[in-house]
Amino acid sequence: MNLHDLVALEAHGPDTYVGIGHPYPWGGLYGGHIVAQALSAAAATVEPEFMVHSVRAYFIQRGDNSQTVRYEVDRIRNGRSFATRRVVARQAKGAILNLEPDDLQSESWSDVFDRRWINGDHVPPSRRNVTGWCGAWMRVTTDVSNAQFEHQCALAYISDDLPTDAVFAALPEARAAGEAGQRFSASLDHQIWFHRPHRSDQWHFYEMSCTAFVGGRGLTFGHVYGADGTHVATIAQETLVRWRTPST
Repeated sequence: MNLHDLVALEAHGPDTYVGIGHPYPWGGLYGGHIVAQALSAAAATVEPEFMVHSVRAYFIQRGDNSQTVRYEVDRIRNGRSFATRRVVARQAKGAILNLEPDDLQSESWSDVFDRRWINGDHVPPSRRNVTGWCGAWMRVTTDVSNAQFEHQCALAYISDDLPTDAVFAALPEARAAGEAGQRFSASLDHQIWFHRPHRSDQWHFYEMSCTAFVGGRGLTFGHVYGADGTHVATIAQETLVRWRTPST
């Protein structure tokens, strides 16, 4: 399935749209997919000359990938320079660096994008938080139009992939529990600030750092850079992580 199909929506009445789910290796729905579709729904209610400035999403409960998702758009404000929208997604149960990507091993759980991890030991300490850090070169592998909005949807889709890994990087015990199938994680809220136009089908470096972990909640901040070092976007997420220590 290509990116266009993933974010495609069907109108169902005024300011209401329906999108399809998609099966993922862990079951449920992928948060980045829902954020990208909600962004698509919001954009459908503004004039095409408006570009996305920022997105903030709260994940309320686990989605079902066997059901469609209904997106209800609330037109909060229309201004000369800015438009504000709120989107509620519903289902039946309610509401940069020196390395070149081509030199690294490809590893991704989706055919929509390519991901190539780098070793944190190769990154200067000033570029990463010592608590927990991860980084990877990533790009969309499917066809993307020239519309900048579609590239922003692609970035939104990919942006939910690394925050949980940054939390795990800060918690060796959680990593060990995950290998034994004793770990649970879920995105709680997610924010993106778009700084500059970009092409998602070109390589970009995504880095995330876990800055705090308290009460099962890990707070991560990250950046997206073009191959020339241009700062494209900033990402923040709070992630819930729970685990049981594997018995010996």
